[in-house]
Amino acid sequence: MELLQGRIRDYAWGSRTAIAELQGRPVPSNGPEAELWLGAHPGAPGTVQRDGRPVSLTELLVAEPGHWLGERLVGRFGTRLPFLLKVLAADSPLSLQAHPDAEQARAGHAADVGRVNYVDPYHKPELLVALSEFDALCGFRDPGESAAAIAAFGVPALEPVVAALRAGPVGLREAVRLLLSWPQAERAGLVAAVLAADGGPAPADAELVRTLAAGYPDDPGVVVALLLHHVRLACGEGIWMPAGNLHAYLRGTGVEIMAASDNVLRGGLTAKRVDVDELLRVLRFEVLTEPVLRPETVAPGVLTWPVPVEDFALHRVEVAAGSPGTRLTLPGPRVVLCRAGKLTVDDGVGAVTLGVGQAAVGTAAGGPLTLGGDGEAFVATCGLR
Repeated sequence: MELLQGRIRDYAWGSRTAIAELQGRPVPSNGPEAELWLGAHPGAPGTVQRDGRPVSLTELLVAEPGHWLGERLVGRFGTRLPFLLKVLAADSPLSLQAHPDAEQARAGHAADVGRVNYVDPYHKPELLVALSEFDALCGFRDPGESAAAIAAFGVPALEPVVAALRAGPVGLREAVRLLLSWPQAERAGLVAAVLAADGGPAPADAELVRTLAAGYPDDPGVVVALLLHHVRLACGEGIWMPAGNLHAYLRGTGVEIMAASDNVLRGGLTAKRVDVDELLRVLRFEVLTEPVLRPETVAPGVLTWPVPVEDFALHRVEVAAGSPGTRLTLPGPRVVLCRAGKLTVDDGVGAVTLGVGQAAVGTAAGGPLTLGGDGEAFVATCGLR
């Protein structure tokens, strides 16, 4: 194992405290810090030291794929790290979005010459685990509930949307199409009418609309949000977002692991382009029955959030002072983030000591991973077994 220096992305929705506090830097930070990337994504690859200088992890994977990734991973994913580990810190809502499945991504990338929607040929399933109370919109709720929620606002212009939803799951597509195709000149009026509604919406729905409209006063995504589950995660609870599920993170801090891709189709709450037709083609118009993913204990002090993909797996490890440590047999390469305390991480090839907010990376050539000391870590690996 060796120290990995991650990269911070300064998206406007980011926090000025969460990542700085994690890394022990002055608070508030000079600007928004939205995500800390720990991986080899070409957009912001982490670095390790070689002869006193930082070297991109992406560069090392290409130069030594067998050493870093192993033959099995190279055969499955090529000379790239298939996952990206992040710390995500949101002070304001991210856009409504969905991601294609693997087949859609390959076909879309091949056909999308201008790289408008598909910048790479990979899918992008995501798992987020809350490090604080975390608000999110994730997956369609029962359309009957959505119909009642929207009808309660008493806005006549939305009656066709309500009628579509009352048809059940088959009406979800039409409801989304109607909202996202709303005439540009009438969008601000729609949001204003919802805000001024004299009906009787549920307090949680009214609060959600007010929050989203404050940032997006002319965006029909404010109403689309009422079609989705609004969840508030406790620390340690997760959200699993497979392909085709519409979602948006609203506020909070979490550890996120995803397949390494940039393919995003937006569905509102954004000033960026929304390709309605392509989004409708990718979305899965089905009810997400259980949006919250709770951890499973796999060994003393070791939790995981099982997901059905080969690209990644995530474990949380707690090590108590005076204990013999925790030994994990997980496939390499591995990225380890120290979340709390102070830990020693050893893969039999090299050992490093991590403080809070520091990370390490190890190659496929490493053996079982041993964590000692007193603290908490998240361990990211591929999902191949």
